[in-house]
Amino acid sequence: MTSPNRHSPVPLIDWAKAIASQLIVWHHLMIYGPMRKQVDPLAPELFAWLADPARLAVQVFLVMGGFLAARGLMPSPGAAGQVGLGRLPSLLWQRYRRLARPYLVTLLLAVLGAWVARTLMVDADTPAAPSWPQLLANALMLQDIVGQDALSAGIWYVAIDLQLFALLAGLAALLGASRLRGAWLAAAAVVLVAGLVAASLLWINRLPDADMWAPYFFGSYGLGVLAHWAVQAPGRSQRLAWQTLMAVLVLLALWLEWRSRIALAGVVALALAFNLGRGWLDRTRLQPLVVRLSRISYGVFLAHYPISLLVAAGVTALAPDSLELNLLGLVGTWLASLAAGQALHRWVEPPARRAAQPLAHPLIRRA
Repeated sequence: MTSPNRHSPVPLIDWAKAIASQLIVWHHLMIYGPMRKQVDPLAPELFAWLADPARLAVQVFLVMGGFLAARGLMPSPGAAGQVGLGRLPSLLWQRYRRLARPYLVTLLLAVLGAWVARTLMVDADTPAAPSWPQLLANALMLQDIVGQDALSAGIWYVAIDLQLFALLAGLAALLGASRLRGAWLAAAAVVLVAGLVAASLLWINRLPDADMWAPYFFGSYGLGVLAHWAVQAPGRSQRLAWQTLMAVLVLLALWLEWRSRIALAGVVALALAFNLGRGWLDRTRLQPLVVRLSRISYGVFLAHYPISLLVAAGVTALAPDSLELNLLGLVGTWLASLAAGQALHRWVEPPARRAAQPLAHPLIRRA
């Protein structure tokens, strides 16, 4: 495993993922289950912020996802054709396996946790007993598409990540199957990716009913791809061209219709494109902790909802009206989720994923 102290070429990735991941855990703790209601008088404004605006942190992961996916699929416009059509099925299967191993484990834990929670407490947020079609749809990450309820909080994002990866891989495979080479290949890659980013930001992302499909989110994801191309550009003028293109796309989208989710995605993507923080973020004393939180984030987000069900059920059974016990339950859920994320990262996630910079997948409401 890579040493946590190794200097990263883009340290902002780890910092953004580490901070956003903790926000999303607390976001879910604020919107699901009965514990938040009892502790709300302690800090109502903070808890209200965590319950709503904090969910926009999903945009951080969308942008980071595109940035990291571009490393293997389209490291630069001129190298966009390195994935042939013949490799596409194996790439998609590999991606599903990497996502599915911890996903399926925690999906089972969520079903068991919901059963325990239904036994010990009555709460509207607790999932009902699943049907077999619902189990199958969730296992295949198709629940939203086929109209089945999710079995765990926010697992829609795992399905969307798979779709987005498949979409980018499909574009790369089409370019690889073409006879374009050199400048023509690079131009075609820019037109395809930037064109789909523009279509998403200016049109598809404004259609609420489209939020179960990858193109709805490709504006943010594709900005991550463009940010990677900016970082890899050989000269200042080329980097400036990419940064300008990204800024124009985001500003045009916000002029057409203001969306805070797109504004945040644009800020994150441009921060990546400028590689902000390079040279000092990865030299701070917190860097080892930040890298660790970044690496375990997928496991943390998969595990925290089943844990919250069990903890909330226990707190409700013991002293449902106790402010102190409910506060202890929230903090305990957070700490137990970190421990569970570390366990999943070490023993369940595929070795190939652990050896690389893992993608983080937040589990939150659509934003």
